Amino acid sequence: MSDSKKNQLKKSLGLSFNIAVLIGGTIGVGILRTPGTIAGMLDNYWLIIASWLFGGLFILIGANSYAELATMLPKAGGSYNYIKRAFGNYAGFLSGWFDYITNVIPPAFYCIVISEYLIILFPGLGNYSTEIAILLLIVFVLLHLSGVKNGSAIQQITSFIKVICFVALVIACFMYSGVKLPPIQKEGSFFEIGLLFGFFKSLQLIIGTYNGWNGVCFFAEENDNPSKNIPRSLYSGALLVIAIYVLLNIAFFHVLPIETLAKSNLAAADVANIIFGKNGAIIVTVIAIFSLISILNAFMMIPPRILYGLSRDGFFIEKGTTVNKGGTPIVALLVSSLFSLFLIFIGSFEVLFSFAAFTSIIVWGLAYFSLIKLRITEPDLPRPYRSFWYPWTTILAILVSLALLIGFIYSDPESFTIIVGITVASYPLFLFLTRKK
Repeated sequence: MSDSKKNQLKKSLGLSFNIAVLIGGTIGVGILRTPGTIAGMLDNYWLIIASWLFGGLFILIGANSYAELATMLPKAGGSYNYIKRAFGNYAGFLSGWFDYITNVIPPAFYCIVISEYLIILFPGLGNYSTEIAILLLIVFVLLHLSGVKNGSAIQQITSFIKVICFVALVIACFMYSGVKLPPIQKEGSFFEIGLLFGFFKSLQLIIGTYNGWNGVCFFAEENDNPSKNIPRSLYSGALLVIAIYVLLNIAFFHVLPIETLAKSNLAAADVANIIFGKNGAIIVTVIAIFSLISILNAFMMIPPRILYGLSRDGFFIEKGTTVNKGGTPIVALLVSSLFSLFLIFIGSFEVLFSFAAFTSIIVWGLAYFSLIKLRITEPDLPRPYRSFWYPWTTILAILVSLALLIGFIYSDPESFTIIVGITVASYPLFLFLTRKK
């Protein structure tokens, strides 16, 4: 068997995995925390709900474009494949590495946060936070080394449990009859500068909470029927996530008024304490752990697919394309896991996450531009799915991405400076890696 045949990814993933990885890779602890912060920024019930719906609309418009791109070029690694096809090797190289860095940061972070939540449940483990995080990473590396099917099964089980937990929390909130929905705020205008600033700041948080919505595209090459499964999973998964987020916010406001929720650092815990009494914090901690295990599993699978694709295109070492009998890109998984291990020891994520917020918006925006460029330059390319209301929905996605990027540059110029520096330094590296081509 030739190396190229041996190192091909297996078509062993289906619709249920796609939906599970979208839900698992999107819903984390952000939704348990952000409602309180956003309530403090906006202080208006209808504006808060509208903000979550707006964020949901943005990812639905994005899903519409990504459904065409991922079915047109169903290759491992997602976004950078489309950017490379539309704008050339250097654009693909840069966006691919930006996307890789964005997605390789979360596993270390989630290992640390799961260890912190486990310590809340078992205080006796208080001195072993780093050790627990490393053990978690090792367990998930071994799981994924054993094959794609095991990783897929864990993703589907944990995502299902996660949805059940959140639905149960929503129902429990609505069954609580202690407080009515807060009255609509009469004071102030939607056009006040402070409120407008709060709206855009809250949108950054909301879109961060929705991040992961395009996770299915990284696995397009392994899907048994990408033409049908990718569009179905992008829409159904996104709609399910939007429904959970909006309903959770409405449910939280059913239990607590805006003024109280605005002072909450962990909104879900405060709500659960009222509904379930002293066991509320434990219930939310258990929900958080299931959420994090599911999202950790998804992000253990995503970075190796990007690195596999980059390696195949000559943008990383050739060994990065090695696939084991179970269908796992083994070298790409081990390299990504070593990076995660390094980050666990460093333990400082704030700068990295600021950087990741920038890079994800840049990559999404370039992917939307790719759709328009490829429609013009390669109109005969097979397109099993065509983006509806093209080009208007794609143009809207580009405009929103640009607005968010400008907002990020304004609020975090340091990260933007780092990105510009990396971009400048990346070109000589690109020339070195591709010198033999």
